[in-house]
Amino acid sequence: MTADAGGAAPNLLRRAAGRVWADLRPLDPLRSIKAKLAVLVITSVGISTLMVVLALNSDTQIRIVMIFSVVASLLITQLLAHGMTAPLREMTAAARAMAAGDYSREVRATSRDEVGELATAFNTMAADLEAADRQRRELIANVSHELRTPIAALRAVLENVVDGIVRPEPDTMAAALEQTERLGRLVSHLLDLSKIADGVASLDAREFGVEPFLTGVLRGLTVDGSTSGGASSRRRDVSLSLDVSPDLTAVADPERLHQVVANLVDNSCRHSPKDGTVTVRARAEGPHGLLLEVADQGPGISPEDRHRVFERFSRGSGPSAQGPGSDGGTGLGLAIARWAVDLHGGTIAVADSEDGCLIRITLPGPRPAPRPERRSGRG
Repeated sequence: MTADAGGAAPNLLRRAAGRVWADLRPLDPLRSIKAKLAVLVITSVGISTLMVVLALNSDTQIRIVMIFSVVASLLITQLLAHGMTAPLREMTAAARAMAAGDYSREVRATSRDEVGELATAFNTMAADLEAADRQRRELIANVSHELRTPIAALRAVLENVVDGIVRPEPDTMAAALEQTERLGRLVSHLLDLSKIADGVASLDAREFGVEPFLTGVLRGLTVDGSTSGGASSRRRDVSLSLDVSPDLTAVADPERLHQVVANLVDNSCRHSPKDGTVTVRARAEGPHGLLLEVADQGPGISPEDRHRVFERFSRGSGPSAQGPGSDGGTGLGLAIARWAVDLHGGTIAVADSEDGCLIRITLPGPRPAPRPERRSGRG
């Protein structure tokens, strides 16, 4: 046997003993820390009593019996208390690792008492913090990428104008204006997302006519270009169509619903083919609900991408991410649309369609007001 092999054996034994000691939690099945403390006290008292009984029934001096009783009680207390406090030590180590940016450490929550519940809550908190930290890093990276593209294009146009390479003609300035509008849309969407994160957005629901409301939304898109303004933002080779049931009314927040429809139509216009049509339909859904559909004639969204098209900065993949008008989006419009629909208690999803992409929105309508309680007795 070599010297390395001879030294490895004790190390393996020490590690095995350490694992056994760490896994030794005999009181985990108990559901209360009070019960564990009661078991600890009863065990210590029982050992002391047993030692005294043995001393009385033998010739052993009471002094020696007391020494052995104290030693045995301390050993049993150490054994049981080690398992009771193990989750607390693991949480301390995991908290220090989290402070250093490591969220991978997980506390073993085998105990069924209050400490075990705390360990489970700690693991949930660690997972939430890890997800929030990952989303923060992704948000910074995505925002930096989104800002860099229009800024670089705008800088190139302005440098060419300043250096005299190109003249400040209407087409050149329109290109610069388009990049500025793209920056404006991104900033506007980021402000909306900050309101979502802070939970400061409110819902002002009221009854309104659906057809004049949607007509105004589409008219604003035709005149102003997109949700953030700018006549050069929306494509001129895509027509808008409106199909609404007669005399249809709904109860919702018009401003939030305007965000939803405008973002969806703007997204459909960017992914529509040349001379395509974007259709907005509205129907009654149940006694008080509203069904909205926005359909285009583009390449559509593949089934594997449908679950993530409403995520922040998601643009999908495949044909739906290319084509005429597919650039210029911030990747935030659909995320804001989903947030506004969720605020109404509705649903938004990509539905099956034979031609292009079909996004379906369902709003439940107003909740019935609670009936006043009847009071019995004489007034």
